[in-house]
Amino acid sequence: MTTQTAVDMIPPVDDSLSVVEDSLSVVEDSTSHLGVEDSISHLGVEDSILHSIEAFLTQLVGIVWGPPLVVLLVGGGLFFLLYSRFIPYRHLWESVRLLTRPAQQEDPGQLSHFQALSTALSGTLGMGNVAGVAIAIAMGGPGAIFWMWVSALVGIATKFYTCTLAVMYRGKDSAGEWQGGPMYVIREGLGRHWRPLAYFFAVAGLCGTMPIFQINQLTQIVRQTFAIPLGLASAESHFAFDLIAGLVFASIVLIVAMGRLQRLGRVTSWLVPAMVVGYLLLTGAVLAANADAIPAAFALIFQDAFTGSAVAGGAVGAVIITGIRRAAFSNEAGIGTEAMAHGAAKTREPVREGLVAMLGPIIDTLIVCTCTALVILISGVWQTGDRDGIGLTAAAFDVLFPYGGSVLLTVFVTLLSLSTVMTFWYYGSKCLGFIVGAEYQHHYVWFYVLLVVIGSVASLGLVVSLIDIMYALMAIPTMTATLVLAPKVNRAAQRYFSQQQGRLPNAAAACKE
Repeated sequence: MTTQTAVDMIPPVDDSLSVVEDSLSVVEDSTSHLGVEDSISHLGVEDSILHSIEAFLTQLVGIVWGPPLVVLLVGGGLFFLLYSRFIPYRHLWESVRLLTRPAQQEDPGQLSHFQALSTALSGTLGMGNVAGVAIAIAMGGPGAIFWMWVSALVGIATKFYTCTLAVMYRGKDSAGEWQGGPMYVIREGLGRHWRPLAYFFAVAGLCGTMPIFQINQLTQIVRQTFAIPLGLASAESHFAFDLIAGLVFASIVLIVAMGRLQRLGRVTSWLVPAMVVGYLLLTGAVLAANADAIPAAFALIFQDAFTGSAVAGGAVGAVIITGIRRAAFSNEAGIGTEAMAHGAAKTREPVREGLVAMLGPIIDTLIVCTCTALVILISGVWQTGDRDGIGLTAAAFDVLFPYGGSVLLTVFVTLLSLSTVMTFWYYGSKCLGFIVGAEYQHHYVWFYVLLVVIGSVASLGLVVSLIDIMYALMAIPTMTATLVLAPKVNRAAQRYFSQQQGRLPNAAAACKE
């Protein structure tokens, strides 16, 4: 209604002035609401765009994580296991023994075996084992955990091959420093005709190692555990707190990143083992108190793995793909990122580093992920359907360990997640250095801390889909190059173990080396 229309409607009576005033007030009210309505309209458009992007990414995830990629990762890992004649399983003790072997100063590389494994584990332990397991159960039901185990079991062999190649085909960057990773394996091992595949991995790795998921989930659990109970935020209004948390996390990452890889190796070499032990003690205490429910939880995992009864529609294929996808995020076997950390190991013997790398899937998926899954399943909170991600895990600990369980979980997850974020900075900077030159990669840290801040306020669904897509794209060049170069790993392994047997005739002597 306009002012002119109101005047036209004034009746010829004594109280006409009051009618005019009423009409004018209606006009003012209508006008005053126009800005609010426009704002709401704009917000609705923005929400619609975000939902459309999220829906598109979700569909793209379904395409890239289809049966072909599952066959490539799981089938490829099974091939490596059979092709190596079960070398990874037959020499697990050698892997443990090598962790205590001191690095030779004259050897090329930057990290000891233990530091390389700790750095690689810091890139997988954390949200992948806590929030990732919760997402697997929420999306694929308890049966998804079984397929995470399958992926980890064959992933042991995959890591042996990918990380042996990471040392075998190290290459110098534009600054003259030795580097490892799938892009260098492709460049040095396959030749210049394969170089586009190396750049393909570097671009996907640059996007796939963004810290958005870790920071997003870390901000969520800190907000739920501390900020909301203390009145610093609410479930409906928490943008300001999330932003401040993101700025704090970005500052911590910046301080460590300025120290480069050596500082990262020192930080992860004590932080990761301490936090893993602490987290296992926490979950161990919870599981010990509910030991009678553990057999039923295992039975549920095995039953649902082949029926898919906990997934809408009972699709077993969805359970398998969900488990494989989350396992890739958990242990990174076949993805290629961990090869960048192991490629920096201070050693001249490629097989030695491949043996150390095999411990990764055992620790992060078969041990840590299993403990997290059992806590969630025994608590029963996964059946409510109103939580996912880190919120689901925290709710499980609140049920089974009501006196400080979520607080302890938050402490462990905070430290593990920050170590993951720091390691991802290293991975991303190496990918950027390969693309544009090592002399420019130090600028990446400023873009990275910006991503940390963005991750603190981003949408979970959007973040998970984006990272899943990048992990799928990274797996293609990594597994392709590893399959082509697998015979070279076998020959190197035969030579290495022949030398070991010749020099060390028995296990007792091996322990004394």
